[in-house]
Amino acid sequence: NCSPAAGRPAAGEQLRLTGHRPRLRLIGIGLTLVTLVFTVRLVQVQAVDAASYTEQAAVNRYLTLPIAARRGDITDRHGTALATTVDAYDIVADPSLFTAEHTGVPDAPRQAAALLAPILGEDEERLAGLLDNPDSQYALLARQQTPQAWRQIADLRGALAERSRRGTGHQVLTGVFREKNPRRVYPGGELAAGLLGFVNSEGDGAAGLESILDPQLAGRDGTIRYAQSGGRRVPTAGSTEQPAVPGTDIELTIDRDIQWAAADAIARQVEDSVADSGYVIVQDVRSGEILAMASAPGFDPNGYGAADPSLLGNPALQDAYEPGSTSKLVSMAAVLEEGVATPETHVTVPGRLPRAGRAFFDDHDHDTYHLTLAGVMARSSNIGTILATERLGETQEEANRVLHSYLRAFGFGRTTGLGFPGETPGILAAPGDWDSAQQYTIPFGQGVSVNALQATSVFSTVANGGERITPSVVRGTVGPDGRWEAAPEPERERVIGEGTARRLTEMLETVVVDEDWGTGHAARIPGYRVAGKTGTSNRVDPETGRYNGYTASFAGFAPADEPRVTVYCAIQNPTGEQYYGGQLCGPVFREVMTFALKALSVPPSGEEPRALPTTFDPEE
Repeated sequence: NCSPAAGRPAAGEQLRLTGHRPRLRLIGIGLTLVTLVFTVRLVQVQAVDAASYTEQAAVNRYLTLPIAARRGDITDRHGTALATTVDAYDIVADPSLFTAEHTGVPDAPRQAAALLAPILGEDEERLAGLLDNPDSQYALLARQQTPQAWRQIADLRGALAERSRRGTGHQVLTGVFREKNPRRVYPGGELAAGLLGFVNSEGDGAAGLESILDPQLAGRDGTIRYAQSGGRRVPTAGSTEQPAVPGTDIELTIDRDIQWAAADAIARQVEDSVADSGYVIVQDVRSGEILAMASAPGFDPNGYGAADPSLLGNPALQDAYEPGSTSKLVSMAAVLEEGVATPETHVTVPGRLPRAGRAFFDDHDHDTYHLTLAGVMARSSNIGTILATERLGETQEEANRVLHSYLRAFGFGRTTGLGFPGETPGILAAPGDWDSAQQYTIPFGQGVSVNALQATSVFSTVANGGERITPSVVRGTVGPDGRWEAAPEPERERVIGEGTARRLTEMLETVVVDEDWGTGHAARIPGYRVAGKTGTSNRVDPETGRYNGYTASFAGFAPADEPRVTVYCAIQNPTGEQYYGGQLCGPVFREVMTFALKALSVPPSGEEPRALPTTFDPEE
């Protein structure tokens, strides 16, 4: 018989298990040790190093970025955009994400700069310097890049991320982001640039209406704060946002088509006459609204940084110059309104007029003329104007004071009320300060200076029956809520009576239609009665302060029987063969006025113009 196998219990013997308490005790000790380790670590994280970890978490996870407000549009009176805003982005970076620790390469800033420079059009060394700053978490790499540029960067980031996943490259663009920063564009290029101005690289209005109206146009920026990891936004971490408030849209009184016609006409004439510059202003007689304000040469506000700095202003408002014979309208207004003469008054005009120890003369030598006051205006006689204005007072000093009051009432020596930055008030000395020459030259427009809008306003005042309306260029606004608000009504000021304005209009018509004595033939428009005045003045050279060259000008309104539009043209320092106002600005006036009348659907005049008598027979 075989004996039982070793270790097996004999038959009838019971199986006994080891006790469970030692094992439970061992498991309890193990769990206690693990819990102790976690507790120590938790205390370290939450108590000992809490501030450090909180700071690191905030720095590495959360970004606070600005939300740029959309700048309001500037449109013409029909809603056509003259200045608008398109999508663009500032390309920014977090330099702390370009370290070797984050990218796996020691020269990540330089590699990233090499990739970004051709896309952004920026200097590679500059970008590398901005990115190689691990203590910083914000760097502005390039402003107002197009959506296409950002898509290139995004595509490049995606390609690098895929290479990094496959282990064939490194992601060195993780820390590149975009911030919305819309870009200002001017669809018309140079069109109305002097009036509109431009927005600088900081997004602020820096010239023209962009500067004046910046508080309304700019709106109010917002902010957004969100978590990010590895250069990507964490959607589950939540965010806080202060929405941006868009800017107000501004509707101007400008008519884009009339503005274009004025700009084209003056640019061609400035070039043809080899002149320094020129300007054209078109004004609605009945409302004072500016329909066009053009100057040449101009600049493109889309690339103002490349323009000649001297061209970045608005010379039609900022240039002060002696107006010459167009301001004779003010002298004649004073004479008629004071009742010391009528358009038919006889004025004997010698070839030379001795006054204040010197001789005054007209623009050409002549024998004695026998002119009516209307003839003095038509022929644009300096001597005849002096003789007429001497009647304003019993003494020359009194006559000076009276003339000064009319010049002031018509807007000389004060800004127009348009509120444009840098607008010159011109120069009009107090009558007691007029020297012996000025008291005789100011009546015919020398020794006093104006800007082009001041000169325009004189003719609009006469066309409006003697009531001066403060010029305006803003028609209304459209707020962020879409509500239209009309601009305040302009101020009105009675300067001369309606009867005086009517007689002055007849005299101005004579300037245009009189075949023998009128100097404004070039301004005639078939079908419309035109009232206008030529001007040719000696020009003060702004560099030397001495007379050098001429200012050619023409101002007028139409239809003379039912005035609707005033057009003023001035050309500075023409150096071609011609320099008279009628020769150079008369055709510009005719072209622009013809276009404006058609654009505004102004019907032709109902009757033919009638010239006043311009001469008299001394024997009768």
